[in-house]
Amino acid sequence: MATTQLSPDAVLHAGDRDFGNGLLIELHTAMAALDDGHILEVLAVAPSVPEDLAAWCVLTGNALVGPLQVRKGSADIEPDPVPLGTRLWIYSNFDCNLACDYCCAQSSPRAVARRMPVAMARSAVAEFVSDGGREVLITGGEPFLHPELVQLVEAATDHVPVTVLTNAMVFHSGSRRRMLEMLDRQLVTLQISLDSATPELHDRHRGQGSFARARAGIELARSLGFRVRIAATIDTADSDEVGALRELFDAEGIPAADQVIRRVARQGFATIGVALTQNDLHPEPTITVDGVWWHPVGVTDPALKVTSEPLPIWRAIAAIQRTLAATSAERENTRRSFRCA
Repeated sequence: MATTQLSPDAVLHAGDRDFGNGLLIELHTAMAALDDGHILEVLAVAPSVPEDLAAWCVLTGNALVGPLQVRKGSADIEPDPVPLGTRLWIYSNFDCNLACDYCCAQSSPRAVARRMPVAMARSAVAEFVSDGGREVLITGGEPFLHPELVQLVEAATDHVPVTVLTNAMVFHSGSRRRMLEMLDRQLVTLQISLDSATPELHDRHRGQGSFARARAGIELARSLGFRVRIAATIDTADSDEVGALRELFDAEGIPAADQVIRRVARQGFATIGVALTQNDLHPEPTITVDGVWWHPVGVTDPALKVTSEPLPIWRAIAAIQRTLAATSAERENTRRSFRCA
């Protein structure tokens, strides 16, 4: 896999200085001036700097996201990452009724659909489960735009429980309502996006009127007996919204385990948010029609592509295992789980 080179938010010109002759103090000063999630690039020629920088990241709770690039703070609060090989993500499609300004998959009404064939999903899930897989999550795009979503979901629920990620805005039309009603309430969880407790912030990211339609979709799904998980994507600048969201979720009886609040990831359409690379992401294998990726948040990042062929899944997981085995202890300690579900 290639190494992602991110656009830094600041640059520290170290010259030939290293951690023993002044660089450490300059590094602390430079990092203190950055906001959480921002990237500092250290331009240094001393051969000891890369190794010392990795060790410094472990000690300070920052993340090494490139050979000489440090992201301030950790990616997310997720102390127990999902064990490799137990969770599989499937991108059902890439077209969407929305064009959210932070979409990591660059989905929109104009995006090429790139739909997952049911037969491919069935083969992937059967192989995955035979090797110990326990959970499948289906995302997009908007999965309910896939005309064979029911069959796609059933290809997974024949083996394991499934979570479908959706914006819940298309449930009220005839064919999509029928799709929703055909899904197994005992085996399917719906994870629905809601980015704020009031329309202003949600609609700013997703389009005018989207908040009201999402709320209606949530109410419909719950009335039909589905377990509904609510997921909010919030940038640091809007962190004040978190408290209001928690109050809304609690008031409506959404259990804490079904409340997901995550940072905007600087991937896809997003020009702000936390920068994420293979160096600091715990892997969650993700299959698309174009191949297998390291993590669902990185399907537009060539550096996070594991294999160009979707099948067999074992080949991609073996490639991920080789990468993990080759990772230094220092970098392994900076790897975090970015919570998508």
